[in-house]
Formats: sequence, structure tokens, C-alpha cells
Amino acid sequence: MIKLTKLNDAVFILNSDLIESIESSPDTMITLFTGKKFMVKESPEEIIEQIVNYNKKVGLRFAQARMQNTSEKDG
Repeated sequence: MIKLTKLNDAVFILNSDLIESIESSPDTMITLFTGKKFMVKESPEEIIEQIVNYNKKVGLRFAQARMQNTSEKDG
């Protein structure tokens, strides 16, 4: 989930797994697999950075939970 800003300054949270494409011409347009489109203030680079950071967080949480489950089984 990433936080984005619409052109009218409304902030919303988007499930980044639904993003099909990101275009910049000159405003940034996000197209979802559902066909829905959002115009946002963030640049494509900023959006990609947010997605990468979110995926790192999710991966870290998964790894920590997995390590905890493994240590509980061993102990």
C-alpha cells in the first residue's frame, strides 16, 4: 500500500499490486488492472520508490515471522 496525492490535494492509499502502468505526460497517470485511472502529483520515480520501500517492509516482516516460527519449532 502506498500513499499518493490526487491533483486536488486529496490523499489516498493505493494497493500497488493493482498498478498496470505509470505514465508521465506531464502529470503522472496511474492505470490499474481494473482500467481505473488516477492522476497524481507524485512522479513515476517517487511512486516506484514507494513501491520498492513497501515491498521491502513486507518482505522483512515475512522473514521475521518465518524466523520466529522456525525458532519456536526448534525450542
